[in-house]
Amino acid sequence: MKKGTILQDLLISDIAFGGTGIAKVPTNEGDFVVFIENTIPGQSVSARIVKSKKRYADAKLIKVSKRSADEISLPYQRIPGAPFAAWPIEKQQEYKQKSTLEMFRRLGEMPDIENHFDEFISSPRIWGYRNKMEYSFSVLESDIETQEETWGFALGFKRRGQWWAVEKMEKASGLFDEVLENNMPRISEFCINSGLPAWNPAKSNGFFRFLVVRKSFIDDELLFNLVTTSENIENFDAVGFVELLKSILGSRLAGVWHTVNNDIGDAAKQPADAAKLLFGKPKIREKILGLNFDISMQSFFQTNPASAELLYAKAIAYVKEALAKTGANKEMAAMDLFCGTGTIAQLLSTLPEIKTIVGVDIVEEAIADAKENAALNGIDNIEFYAADAGKFLFQYPQYKDKIGVIVLDPPRAGIAPKTLQKVINLGAAAIVYVSCNPSTQARDAIELRKAGYSLEMLSFVDQFPHTAHIESVAMFVKANL
Repeated sequence: MKKGTILQDLLISDIAFGGTGIAKVPTNEGDFVVFIENTIPGQSVSARIVKSKKRYADAKLIKVSKRSADEISLPYQRIPGAPFAAWPIEKQQEYKQKSTLEMFRRLGEMPDIENHFDEFISSPRIWGYRNKMEYSFSVLESDIETQEETWGFALGFKRRGQWWAVEKMEKASGLFDEVLENNMPRISEFCINSGLPAWNPAKSNGFFRFLVVRKSFIDDELLFNLVTTSENIENFDAVGFVELLKSILGSRLAGVWHTVNNDIGDAAKQPADAAKLLFGKPKIREKILGLNFDISMQSFFQTNPASAELLYAKAIAYVKEALAKTGANKEMAAMDLFCGTGTIAQLLSTLPEIKTIVGVDIVEEAIADAKENAALNGIDNIEFYAADAGKFLFQYPQYKDKIGVIVLDPPRAGIAPKTLQKVINLGAAAIVYVSCNPSTQARDAIELRKAGYSLEMLSFVDQFPHTAHIESVAMFVKANL
């Protein structure tokens, strides 16, 4: 079972937190366990070992040789970003709840976690729920079924687990706008006929690199950003490209940006000053729980707005309950830490129990967007600060012992231990912790308990159906208040 060994016909018997399938290989010393991401119970697969220990190994999926009896046929194209699309949604949700609770029990050292569990919140939309997609161009095409690679022109999604070969989009994926995705072959044909090449990842040259699309559900509009290099850019028919999108979407086309990116790094996001608006509006608008948000191509915004409403509603409900439990008075401020574009902070402003809200994020562009959105919604009781969460108290000591409740919504990596200690030092009576990675939340829960915060309630939110992703919301209250 050395690294690089390829194992054939592995039967997936169970699934662990994070969407990792479990296969068992009989040996003279008992079962050897192999963990394989993006597999589901009942499948037979081949996989390559990438890390091996004495009793178990991590492996990368090569191919599904036999489908699970639970899998259903779909009218959509299989894509890497939806590994569980053919698995019934009820099975997905059952696995997510069971495996996440088990993870909290183990990593968070909470044997009684079920006693604190509140509810599992399903996504209102099972299909077509995403408001953003990032498609890639490549001269190297990967066949979806055989994974054979050929040279040519491909527009679609990168094959799972690597960065060079792209699987062509031939029809809708089921996750995004069907009209657009069913017309992806037309967009690809236009680009091919331009005579300009797709990006060559081996040589770091070419013209077409990414097509990033944002969707407004409230207005049913799409905003595009075509990312290219400047190589032979004079031969690119920008007007023709816009006209093509108009012919596909009609009045649903909100705007089209063109961004020049000559960096060899594999990233679509670029500074706003590298982009030129070719057509229409620079932003789209979305609504969350009655509040309006203007979204640029650079903005962070929840990818599943309908589910995000339920996530935020649960967080706000926990804030209200925490305030009631702790008896925090109205003069105490509420803090939205890692606030991003300020969605939670603005929702907090609707609570009569709260007089002042403080929003903190290290990303200056996000804070600028937060201030604009607050003004858009006529909200004036939020102070937004572009600051490092760990250094906030040193920069603004006036908030020491003035915070009644903190809402945490950290990035996927979680909170650095030193920063978490500084959050604890703020002395809030309650902490409502929103997490896009419950495993880091479970880890942090141990430190919060040591600091005197007890877990009162915990809910899971299915923001991304057909993936292993799950979000969680937890309410911690300081003991002995």
